[in-house]
This record gives sequence, C-alpha cells and structure tokens, in this order.
Amino acid sequence: MKLSLSREALLKPLQQAAGVVEKGKPMPILANIMLNAKDGQLEMTGTDLEVQLVGKVGVNAATDGAITVPARKLVDICRELPENAELGAELKNAKLEVRSGRFRSSLSTLPAADYPSVDTSSADLTVEMESGELYKLLNRTGFSMAQQDVRYFLNGMLLELGEGKVRGVATDGHRLALCDLPDASVSGETKKVIVPRKGILELQRLLPEVDGKVSLSVGSNHVQLTTESFTLTSKLVDGNFPDYARVIPKEGDKTLTADKDELRQALARTSILAHEKNRGIRFSLTKGQLQLSANNPEQEEAEELVSVKYDGDDLEMGFNVGYLQDVLNALESDQARITLTDASSSALIEDPKHDDALYVVMPMKL
Repeated sequence: MKLSLSREALLKPLQQAAGVVEKGKPMPILANIMLNAKDGQLEMTGTDLEVQLVGKVGVNAATDGAITVPARKLVDICRELPENAELGAELKNAKLEVRSGRFRSSLSTLPAADYPSVDTSSADLTVEMESGELYKLLNRTGFSMAQQDVRYFLNGMLLELGEGKVRGVATDGHRLALCDLPDASVSGETKKVIVPRKGILELQRLLPEVDGKVSLSVGSNHVQLTTESFTLTSKLVDGNFPDYARVIPKEGDKTLTADKDELRQALARTSILAHEKNRGIRFSLTKGQLQLSANNPEQEEAEELVSVKYDGDDLEMGFNVGYLQDVLNALESDQARITLTDASSSALIEDPKHDDALYVVMPMKL
C-alpha cells in the first residue's frame, strides 16, 4: 500500500473513525484503525464491536492495499503536522511509514484480515431525511436514555420507522422523552428497533458535520447511517422496549404555562442548595404563581417565586431538578406547558408551539 494526500483531507475522516475506537479492549487490534486504499479512495474503519464507522477520502494511491495501525497514534501524528502539509504513507516490512516534509515515522501494524467488523444483514427498511432533522430528533430525546441499567433495553433509544415518519423514544424509568420526525421518506415495512446508547451518542457527535440528506437503513441486527463522507453502523439491542404509551399521562386536569427561560433560570438558582444526591426541588403551585424551594442536610434553603399562567387548585409536589432542566433545554419555543394530575402522578411537559415532542417526568417524595 502506498498513498499520498493532504493533512486537511485526511484528518477529519480519520478522527471520525478513530472516535469509536476504545482503549483497554481485550483484543489489541481493536485499538487499531483499518486503512484500505482502493480505486483512488482511502477507507478508514474503526470499531469497538458494537459500533463501526468507515470514513472515506479520495487519495493519490500508487498501490492499493489494506493494513491496521494504532488509531490514536496516527491521529496525533496528523494533528501535529503543519496546516496544508502533504502526507505520504507506505507499507514497508510490516510497518507503515508516514512521511511529511522532514518528518518520518514508522508505525506498527496488524493484518487487515484479522480486523473484526460489525455483522450487517441486508436492510429491511430505508429512510431518507435531512441530517439536521435527525440530529434534532436525537437531541430532543437522547438525554432520557438510561446509563448502565440492568434493564439493558433502556440503555438506548427506540426508533419507530414507518407510515411516513420517524419517532424516537427514550426512558430511564424515571422520565421519558418522545419526538416525531414527520414527512420522512420511508421505504419498506414499519419497524421498531432499539439503538444502543453508544450508537446514538456517535450519531449526535457526527451529524453536526453533515449537510443535506442522509440515508438511515435498518436490518434485522443493525442500523446504518450513510452519508457522502462516512458510514456508521451500529448493532441493535435485542430486547423489548416497554409500552411507553401507558406511562404518558392522559388524565391531567391542571395545566400551567411558564416562560421557559425564566423557569429555567429560577430552577438553576434554587437547585444550588438542593440535596446533592437526590437533587429534589419542591413545586408549590397556586393561582398565577409557582414557588420553587429546595433544602439540604446542612439546613440551607432557597426559594423563588415564578409567575405562571395557572388557574387550578393548589398543588404541591417534588421533582428531580435535573430532569426538569433537561426538558426545558430541549424545548424549542419560549414557553413551557406542564400538565399535572396530583402529587403522586407524573408531569407531562410540552412545547405549546410544537406538537412533535412530549416529555414525562415522574414526581419524587421530599
């Protein structure tokens, strides 16, 4: 293998592919990235056996070939080269020699034939959508995914694809986020799949760098995002996502509307003196007014009054302030609508100006 290209052309796709590589894996080759030069294009593949990313860039390849090299070392070398530097790479005596100007390095290699790949079957369904719309859907729901929950099916996001839309649902058992992406171009049968947390986080990392339409394909054991510059493949979680429709409150008879930024800032100030472990904050609701209060084991207290549109009965209940802040950060307009039933029932939070998302937050005892 022998090739040459500019530092700028190589660095971005190389960093993207290396981003999924994790240190400390039992297989040393998983710390490597695979380079495959073929037909004037260089493919760079990184994987952790759950997620695989293939970055692509055009090169001047004198000789085609494939090899794996340490991912982080190659990224660091490219990052430290001067801007607009020309870079050459050649496989010599089982080492990859990288040259640029007066710089020369020799990297250890492992055979490309030994590099594992994420198993992909044929796609059952393909969705075409704008990259920005998919990114928005993931951002408005991803924060509710569980982390290392024994209920492994919660450690990811449910994607429902079909009937002209894509729906994302995430829950950790204490809160739930749902967002619809309508008008998606869907081809194939309707599917429900659980994408693992790592796959969702990688999509959130990569999508801001993509313009235009992307293609999302779903098979029996994988989901794959294809763009002009890279292809990301993630295994699916083999499990049954809970019936989320059952936990969405439908009997709420107390609705308040608040200025989103005013409420968010009041929560931030009051929560400074909340209990560090449970992050509890008390809602005391009366006509036209919401009192937020918090205290901690050091007998410190904080409270603030927020003007709201509310004309129902008095109500007092507790919430994890972090859950509320996450929802307010996800809302797009300047208002937040919160529908409540009683002190022991979950709150339904929505954006009054956009009906494509909803959020459910369970109360907590204080």
